[in-house]
Amino acid sequence: MAKTNPFDFIQQVRSEAAKVTWPTRKETMITTAMVFVMVVVASIFFLVVDQAIGWGVRSVILGLGG
Repeated sequence: MAKTNPFDFIQQVRSEAAKVTWPTRKETMITTAMVFVMVVVASIFFLVVDQAIGWGVRSVILGLGG
């Protein structure tokens, strides 16, 4: 593999970084809001599933003991 001196490397990095399409502030805010919404939805879903499984396990254990 060919060696690249540090100056050429930095030039190449800057050149590649200039090609990146960076998101706007509005796009970043919308994406962030959607992440928070999905976190809340997933949290509620897993809370409900956990409660249902816990109820099922408790009913089986108490059903067998009584």
